[in-house]
Amino acid sequence: MNGNVVITGGGTGGHLKVADAFIEEFYKRGIPVIFIGSSNGQDKQWFENDKRLKAKYFLDTKGVVNKNTFGKIVSLLNIMSKTNDCLRLFSKYNVKTVVSVGGFSAAAATFASIIKPSCKLYIHEQNSVMGSLNKVSSKFATEVFSSFLKTSIIKDYPVSNVFFDLGRIRDKVNTVAFFGGSQGAVVINNFALKLAPKLNEMGINIIHQAGKNDYQRVKEEYAKLNIDAEVFDFSKEIPSKMQKADFAVSRAGASTLWELCANCLPALFIPYKYAAGDHQFYNAKDLKDKKLCFLLREEELKEEDFFNAINSDIHDISKRLTSSINSNAVSLICNVIVQNNKK
Repeated sequence: MNGNVVITGGGTGGHLKVADAFIEEFYKRGIPVIFIGSSNGQDKQWFENDKRLKAKYFLDTKGVVNKNTFGKIVSLLNIMSKTNDCLRLFSKYNVKTVVSVGGFSAAAATFASIIKPSCKLYIHEQNSVMGSLNKVSSKFATEVFSSFLKTSIIKDYPVSNVFFDLGRIRDKVNTVAFFGGSQGAVVINNFALKLAPKLNEMGINIIHQAGKNDYQRVKEEYAKLNIDAEVFDFSKEIPSKMQKADFAVSRAGASTLWELCANCLPALFIPYKYAAGDHQFYNAKDLKDKKLCFLLREEELKEEDFFNAINSDIHDISKRLTSSINSNAVSLICNVIVQNNKK
């Protein structure tokens, strides 16, 4: 493969997980990778000390969405300036291929790839509702990959193999896991605490990711209830937490949704209602339409619906989840990119 590959995008964990999957795959193939992200967001935490990367750049870029007119103008001017910086980097490293995983971190390198004639742009859209940047840039992309778009030639989602390796078919519910993400979700935390006494009465164990902001309160509430729940704020051991669980209650960000599928773990999704374009709801709805999950809006939450879900045919759902996603998505996508690069 000629030239170096740029992986760009991030800001949040969902985008960065996908970026990480691409970095790992290209690294395994001996293809040099440069990461271009933002100094605002989680990008540095993920990749600042990553030895797999030939180089990494964290530009001072910010998002345009949800800003007033003046804020939008300032952000756009900044992105234009950083696009010029990216064009210089592309020349320095002989970049022929740019893979964007979306998020505001991706804007400058994505626009630079559109301007540079010798550069091919590939986009991975994580969600069922396309993000603002991808809506604009997809018209110029050589290929757009997505688990949700019918036009995508590869429909599987890049998920770390550990979720597949630790996957198992569930038969009955002995342990329930509540996943609100590393930042936590107060709605899920409160719902879990309401369900906890009855779950404890039924002999069902609880694993609960409360998030760093609400961790102390949640831990104290379980102590008041005299329930020995496994409560944590952040953990790199999410795959093993999923493996221990027989049912999950979770937000419906694309990465978490597909990780649960890879693990064959039946779930009730409670979408974050302020997600752009309501994409979390539509992510989960895609699965619900195939009868592969349960889905409730925050304002619809009822204890009765949860208990009906865990008393349903968990074995059937878990078994059918095994064919909902394949484990070689990132490899197949990279095959397409490498093949196109030879043309």
